[in-house]
Amino acid sequence: MRRLALAFAGAAAGFMTLLAGSAQAYQIDPLTRQPLPDGFSESRPAATAVPRETVSYSGRYAPGTIVVSTSERRMYLIQDGGKAIRYGVGVGRPGFEWAGEKTITAKREWPDWRPPAQMLKRRPDLPRYMAGGPDNPLGARAMYLGSSLYRIHGSNEPETIGQAVSSGCIRMLNDDVTDLYSRVKVGTRVVVQR
Repeated sequence: MRRLALAFAGAAAGFMTLLAGSAQAYQIDPLTRQPLPDGFSESRPAATAVPRETVSYSGRYAPGTIVVSTSERRMYLIQDGGKAIRYGVGVGRPGFEWAGEKTITAKREWPDWRPPAQMLKRRPDLPRYMAGGPDNPLGARAMYLGSSLYRIHGSNEPETIGQAVSSGCIRMLNDDVTDLYSRVKVGTRVVVQR
């Protein structure tokens, strides 16, 4: 009986070690809340771990204005009382950077995606149309910026947040773009700074 108890204790200890190893092998990503394979968190660029937070703001823009700092890869929604909500964003890759002022002219939930002709010329392998949904590159929400090809939109690639990878659009985590979408209206001023 003592041998059986010792064998069971040894097996239980081995199983607990295996479980502990599994727990480490599948860490939870704080941004997407999905399991990550072991070692992935170490290889993920630090800039992607950008929590949405309220920060102090003493700039010149009025409450309700969206200010995007492409060099910081951060977006600020200016609030009353010297505050701003700061979000992490993905921005245009080299050759696709831009700066200026736009206005949100339309908003869409789970938007369909039709790559613009310029993008299709560069990437003829892209689909001509993709229905809205979790696999759509525009993510959960999109806010269209004037008559430009640019949008503020969600992303099904959370690892791109904090990076310069887009064709000029401002990418956000789906949770963050949904939050922003609920706070802004058509007509909102958007200032993009380099």
